[in-house]
Amino acid sequence: MVAKLLNAVNGALAKDDFGKLILRLTVGGLMLFHGLHKLIDGVGPIKGILASQGLPEFIAYGVLMGEVVAPCLVILGVLTRPAALVMAFTMVIAWLLVGTGKTFMLDKTGAWAIESLVYFFFAALAVAFSGAGRYSLAGNSAWR
Repeated sequence: MVAKLLNAVNGALAKDDFGKLILRLTVGGLMLFHGLHKLIDGVGPIKGILASQGLPEFIAYGVLMGEVVAPCLVILGVLTRPAALVMAFTMVIAWLLVGTGKTFMLDKTGAWAIESLVYFFFAALAVAFSGAGRYSLAGNSAWR
């Protein structure tokens, strides 16, 4: 009885391409909010962080690739794997610049202090390894 029910549920939910679409929309859409914030308010704070680390300020504009361009490509399902890797790399850089001191800390609500960095990193990797799936603007081409 239970096995039959589980098989029915598993069969009904075996929609891998739809799952990939949901993952792409979620990770790309949520990352895009961070990028839009930087488009609207500028990358000044990031320039300051880079300068304090002795790095050139112009690198701050690279965040727009990782938080605007790459998420848009992931959402659309175009160049999905490389775009997802760019997003994951962006999270590594963010961790190196602002998160290393928080790696073993909790925030004021008890959550891991770098939780969102880790979420975006692993979700982007999941997209990179899973690909766009069937529901993408690139269709079945190599651009997917």
